[in-house]
This record gives sequence, C-alpha cells and structure tokens, in this order.
Amino acid sequence: MNLPNKITVSRIMLIPIFLLVMLVPFSWGEVALLGTELPVTHLAGALIFIVASVTDWVDGYYARKYNLVTNLGKFLDPLADKLLVSAALIVLVELGFAPSWMVIIIISREFAVTGLRLVLAGEGEVVAANQLGKIKTWAQIVAISVLLLHNIIFEMASIPFDMIALWVAMFFTIWSGWDYFAKNKQAFLNSK
Repeated sequence: MNLPNKITVSRIMLIPIFLLVMLVPFSWGEVALLGTELPVTHLAGALIFIVASVTDWVDGYYARKYNLVTNLGKFLDPLADKLLVSAALIVLVELGFAPSWMVIIIISREFAVTGLRLVLAGEGEVVAANQLGKIKTWAQIVAISVLLLHNIIFEMASIPFDMIALWVAMFFTIWSGWDYFAKNKQAFLNSK
C-alpha cells in the first residue's frame, strides 16, 4: 500500500475517534473563544474532523505529484470522504445543530453515487471524483467545520454563516450528484 492510500486509511481510522469525542457523554469543560463558550469536546471533535479533512488534500497531492494514483486510491479516497462527512452530519443532527432533512438529502446523494460507482466498477470502470465533486466535498467540509465550532467566528456579527454554508453544501451536493448520473447514464441504459 502506497503513502497516499495509507493517509486515506488514516482518515478512515480517525472517524471512530471523532465519534467517541463527540458522542460519549463526558465533559472536559468549556473553553472561551472569541467571546463564546464552546465545549472542549466540540472543539476537539472539530479539530479531529478538520485534520481528517485536510488529509484528503494531502493524499491527493502526493498521489499526483509522485504518480501514485491507483484504482484502490480512486475507490478509497471518495469512500473515506463519504464516511467522514456522513458521520459528522449525523453527529450534528444528534446534537441539534443541523436539520435532519438536509442531512438526509446529502447522505442519500452519497449512497446513490456510491451505488453508481459499484455498477460502473462491475463494468470494469473506476471513476475518480471530478472537479464538481471536489467542490461539493470542500463545501461540505466548510459547513460541517463551522457547525462543529458553533459558528463561533460569525456569531458575534450575528451572521448565520453555518446555515448558509450548509445550504451551499446541499446545493453542490445535489448539483454534483445530478452531473454524475447525467455523465454516466449509459450504465443504466446498457444494463441487462
């Protein structure tokens, strides 16, 4: 297994740690940041999520720079993104920070695209994420990060950036899903 794939696997392995920090009912107290009280567990969970998300860029950078792109990497990288984002969104619903209907739409798109990838893989085609899919992923990461941090930077200005970012993420999620299915409709048209 090459270095980019090891980095991707490490991103997947951070998910249970993120879940433990965010959901196990214990308290490390609160920290005051920018005039707002934030539970230490939420700050720690946000930092774990952000570090895990940044590894998405790191593994892609090394894979392209050193010509280490593999079919395993093309499969694992989007899977790691989907697992991380889905876990974080479900945690946000559990904490009451994100509307469940938006999270259902976002996660449904992820399942649908994963299903399409499996159909294409059955035909011997491994499809890497396109630019629109990468924009979707980063829009989701920004929205989740701001929500995990309780909109702390924008709270003082009374700007609901967390919800604006979630709407933007949902928009790109729907658009990229539509684009993915439109570009790969032959998988359904040619199916037996």
